[in-house]
Amino acid sequence: MKPEDTHVEKRDRQIMDAVLARALILGASVSGVVPAHLLIDCPSAQRAGLQGLVHESGSVIVLGLYHDPKCPEMDWWEEGRSTPGDRILYGITTALSRWLHEEYGREAHDIPYEVSAGGIYLKDAAVLAGLGVFGRNNLVLVPGFGPCIRFRALWADLEVKAGVSLCVSPCSGCSLPCHEHCPQQAFPGGQYNRERCLSRMDADKASVACDHGKTQNKVVNHCRNCEMFCVYSG
Repeated sequence: MKPEDTHVEKRDRQIMDAVLARALILGASVSGVVPAHLLIDCPSAQRAGLQGLVHESGSVIVLGLYHDPKCPEMDWWEEGRSTPGDRILYGITTALSRWLHEEYGREAHDIPYEVSAGGIYLKDAAVLAGLGVFGRNNLVLVPGFGPCIRFRALWADLEVKAGVSLCVSPCSGCSLPCHEHCPQQAFPGGQYNRERCLSRMDADKASVACDHGKTQNKVVNHCRNCEMFCVYSG
């Protein structure tokens, strides 16, 4: 490696550390980073067959926001507006992108939530960024927050090395109440069945669509049993 390469790498790492700290100041509960190329053909992309955002260079900065179970409205989904929690995260990613450009002259942009719109598999990204591990409930379990956290990300023109991912699952020895209390029985044989889970979410949204016009600002309150019955709190 050339001396100038080492200097650039060190500088990018220093800027990234400042970005991750800034994210927490702006309101994120956790922040982490993963080299963008590691998300190409990540496990979820391989299973779903849809790639989403593809970047050979730069880094994906993953932000998490704690959703206190005492504030369920943070997760209420509204047509055309997503959820209040996601709107907060979008505000943080856009503010962080602007700050990075103003302070360091580096480009960055929010990554859309939906993979089909050029997004990424956020749970994979969060795990690769070292923020948590996949639980048996198919949610990312984050130390200090458990499964009650939502993610959004931004891409930045910074090159940093991959960090160390957490690898010890807290689900070992658990009786898995998240499986037992799933109304869709979305864990047949102990394995997550995405189609069964999505069928409930689609039905919830369809129900609201049928009532459109009868009630102003109708929101969808999705099932969260796999989250609420999880005994891991970090």
